[in-house]
Amino acid sequence: MEFYPDGKVPEQPHLYFIYGAGGTGKTSLLKQFKGKKLLITFDNSYEVVRGREDIDVLSIEPKDFKTLKDNLSIEIMERIKDGKYQVLCLDNATALQNIALDNIFNQYKDNRNNYQDLQIWFRRIGTYLRQCGLTVYVTAHQDKPNELGEVMPQMNFATFYAFTATFDFVGHIYKKDNEFWIDCDPEKKNHGKNRIDNRTSMKAEDLLNAKTKEKEEVEKHD
Repeated sequence: MEFYPDGKVPEQPHLYFIYGAGGTGKTSLLKQFKGKKLLITFDNSYEVVRGREDIDVLSIEPKDFKTLKDNLSIEIMERIKDGKYQVLCLDNATALQNIALDNIFNQYKDNRNNYQDLQIWFRRIGTYLRQCGLTVYVTAHQDKPNELGEVMPQMNFATFYAFTATFDFVGHIYKKDNEFWIDCDPEKKNHGKNRIDNRTSMKAEDLLNAKTKEKEEVEKHD
């Protein structure tokens, strides 16, 4: 346990979760983040970062799947312990979930127990990411819109919420009028949230341009 008196809670790097359809630039968004980055890919989608000297890539291969449950946090810890990286990216959570279901959490006849174990594991991963001391960026695929046009990540619903509980930002990236936008408005029922600033929508290129209270005051008087 950690005790912080008088509201003296230490500042922590932000955690971002972005989901969207294929071709919307989810992986490419990693290029916006400053500093040395570690990209851990679960579906070998690393072509867009080829030649980037500020990005190291760790590709999870089929031979790694069986031991992923026990080794993922350990592998991340080993890679980041020397302080080389400022940003950690997991690409993508949909593939990670599918690997976990197919190779790890398939031991019960009652599938509800498999999903319960999956949720607990993802919650632990999310908690570890919160505590790792790095800015974290996680991607996921988009599921099909429902009859109301609402979308959500292509993940088990409870698993998604368990995983992103510690995240500061959850947004849906999409293309409109030849531009990429990110929606994080919880009122649109796309499961977005933004604890960083007051924006509910932004161009993808402005994701990291958080509006501080000082900036908002300046804009009001311009």
